Amino acid sequence: IRRWGEAGCPVLATTRNCACIGAPGCQFRGMRSDPSSTVKAVLGPTNTGKTHLAIERLCGHSSGMIGFPLRLLAREVYDRVVAIKGPKEVGLITGEEKIMPPGARWLLCTAESMPRERDVAFAALDEAQLGADPERGHIFTDRMLNVRGREETMILGSETLSPMVRALIPDAEIIKRPRFSTLSYAGAKKLSRLPKRSVIVAFSSEEVYAVAEMLRRARGGAAVVMGALSPRTRNAQVAMYQAGEVDYLVATDAIGMGLNMDVAHVAFASLNKFDGRRQRRLSFAEMAQIAGRAGRHQKDGTFGSLGGEEGPAAFRPEEIEAIEQHRFPKLEHLYWRDGDPDLSSIEALIASLEGKPNDPVLRAAPEAIDLSVLKRVAEDPLVRERARHPAMVARLWAACGLPDFRKVGPDHHSRVVQRVFRHLSEGSGHIPSAWFADEIARLDRVEGDIDTLGGRIAAVRTWSYIAQRGDWLEDPAHWAGRAQALEEKLSDALHARLTERFVDRRTAVLMREIGNDPALLDVVVADDGVVTVEDEAIGRLDGFAFSVDAAARTGDRKRLLAAAERRLPKERARRAAALVAAPDKEFTFSADPIAIMWNGHVVTRLAAGRTLITPQVKPDAALDTLSVADRERVIARIDGWFDTTLRRSLAPLIAMTESASDLFTPARVRALLSPLAARGGIADRSAVDAALAALDSDDRRILRGAGLTIGTLDIFDRRLLKPDAISLVALLAAVQTRSPCPALPPPGTTVSALAGPLPGYRAFAGKQVRVDLVERIARKMHDARKDKASFSPDADLATSFGIDPPTLAAILRACGFRVGATGLWTWRSRPRARAEPPKSKSPAFAALEGWAAGG
Repeated sequence: IRRWGEAGCPVLATTRNCACIGAPGCQFRGMRSDPSSTVKAVLGPTNTGKTHLAIERLCGHSSGMIGFPLRLLAREVYDRVVAIKGPKEVGLITGEEKIMPPGARWLLCTAESMPRERDVAFAALDEAQLGADPERGHIFTDRMLNVRGREETMILGSETLSPMVRALIPDAEIIKRPRFSTLSYAGAKKLSRLPKRSVIVAFSSEEVYAVAEMLRRARGGAAVVMGALSPRTRNAQVAMYQAGEVDYLVATDAIGMGLNMDVAHVAFASLNKFDGRRQRRLSFAEMAQIAGRAGRHQKDGTFGSLGGEEGPAAFRPEEIEAIEQHRFPKLEHLYWRDGDPDLSSIEALIASLEGKPNDPVLRAAPEAIDLSVLKRVAEDPLVRERARHPAMVARLWAACGLPDFRKVGPDHHSRVVQRVFRHLSEGSGHIPSAWFADEIARLDRVEGDIDTLGGRIAAVRTWSYIAQRGDWLEDPAHWAGRAQALEEKLSDALHARLTERFVDRRTAVLMREIGNDPALLDVVVADDGVVTVEDEAIGRLDGFAFSVDAAARTGDRKRLLAAAERRLPKERARRAAALVAAPDKEFTFSADPIAIMWNGHVVTRLAAGRTLITPQVKPDAALDTLSVADRERVIARIDGWFDTTLRRSLAPLIAMTESASDLFTPARVRALLSPLAARGGIADRSAVDAALAALDSDDRRILRGAGLTIGTLDIFDRRLLKPDAISLVALLAAVQTRSPCPALPPPGTTVSALAGPLPGYRAFAGKQVRVDLVERIARKMHDARKDKASFSPDADLATSFGIDPPTLAAILRACGFRVGATGLWTWRSRPRARAEPPKSKSPAFAALEGWAAGG
């Protein structure tokens, strides 16, 4: 005998009797059939394989049907049977969906939709203990009493149903089946300590949402399953749970009706529910039905409460014992209502529906919503006028069977039914296509929150139900397709909203990885630096520095950092090797922060050193994440690039600095070079007048030979006025003075409107003029005056130098020229003090007086 969870009993697949029944370990103990009985009641707790057995028996007959308590379960089994028999041989009948290929021999239905007149070899009713349900019980009781297969009938349900079967169907064979796995109580657990693969059961949408939201924050999220969900939405949510995208599922008690999933633990958020009439505690059987979802086939399961040992979810000792031992009070009655009422008149119909059963174990069903609606609609004179004949009374009763999917209550729902019946009882007897189309179009919107979309789906289910009534519309197949397409569209949108609200995929990935081998999860670093784990972004890797995604919650940041640090060493090592082998063009300087960059990422920072050209090069803290060997190689490469760049761009300044400390250089020359080197190789003459005055002709010849220009206002080396040299000196000066680096004009600019002071420039009349241009203008003026007492500058001179007349006048005054009343200029020698000092000094150049010169 094979285990039930694998292939089933090979003997029972072809015969009704098993010669080895009763052998130790047989999973089918007690299955010997009584040839004189065609009705078998297969009773037992959850996870006894009852539904699986019914499916196998269905497929073993030439035809058959099974009735289920839920549309979702009927659809699930339909898919399973289609996989065995093929889509052309299997039909699905529910209130809102009908798939009936011509000649379909095997049908899967909801209990309400089971065709009672259908002649089939095999018939089965699942969850038959629902005959004790006040709302739907009369449906299940009627199917249990009246639906039969020619060759075999199965009634599947809880063992509590056995007294009812004996009383109502004395000839039925009762087969009791043990549970395949053990179900045990695991105590109360906080939400944060629930084991993976847990289902949390709540009894209102508000409670479901609250629990799912808490799970999203603490554990990455949860799938959500409620009875009001369409099969498409429910299947998408369950698929997300089954695939391991989330480890938790929050559901209403609808999950207790045979929906099979990989569940290890069931936690009850509450043990009280509103049953449509009052708030009450769950019965033992209801608790067991839900808890039994844990552990499937040979896998044991556990159940417990959510929260503490006290509260609305706390189990009592007798409840725990009953669930673990599968011992529950037997049913003492079932609800009944005439399944074939008198349709001769409205009064006769109501009287039949309110009739009392003859059997003592049956009770008259409480007034269901269809009967409540019938009584309200019958008060309309027009309805009573039209429903005077049995055929029209039957049509009225069919209209009253329209389910209240929106849960609006009998008063409001009766108005919809009333309008539907008026259309069905006039003209061609069809609902107008224009009205149906308008109602469908009104619902064809996917915006809105979860409750809004859920409400639209419920409304669409109403129109799907109408479209499935073959004689209510002129073209029912067309409108059924339209309604189904809209339901699927809204269902996809609802699934997206549920996932968006209750699933944080990033946190789910991190929680799932805890305890796993880090190598099992792929880490991908995109070209833009985004780091993803299993397609979920967890942060960015900029250079060697990892930063957590800004959208991550505070509680996730440590987990994100830990995940990154375990998975990024290889990527960082790869980047280190790339940096070491990188060409010089990939390295640049950054002004804010003042640092050396590689491919746009900070790798070292600059700090003040002993001299301007010897700053400290400090590795960025991100390099500490590298191995010791990689870090040393990276630092050596950066230091090498820095030294090369300095010698290429500031060779004159380096030579000047070395000469200032060389004892072979004349002392008077060193006295000038030392402050000049400290100022970046460009100095205001007034700042070094004393050193200049001490120089003799040989000293000046040495300086000119070294490339220095002793100008009218400044001493400078023209090579240090190149763009690369100016920007690098500005950067080093900012490092040395611990101040921000100033903004510099574009390369090649000789006159700038930027606020000063700027390295290599002088301020005149609000403009910054490069010092070599100032020297050229001074020489032009001296050439123009020659030995004249007074002269007039060329009018086009300012334009040729790219400056305006006020700036030219300021330069002339700074160079020692004066303008008289006649407008002519005369030479009066350069003043020793600056005529137009700058209004402010940048901290970066507070120590470099030569760069802070003014006109």
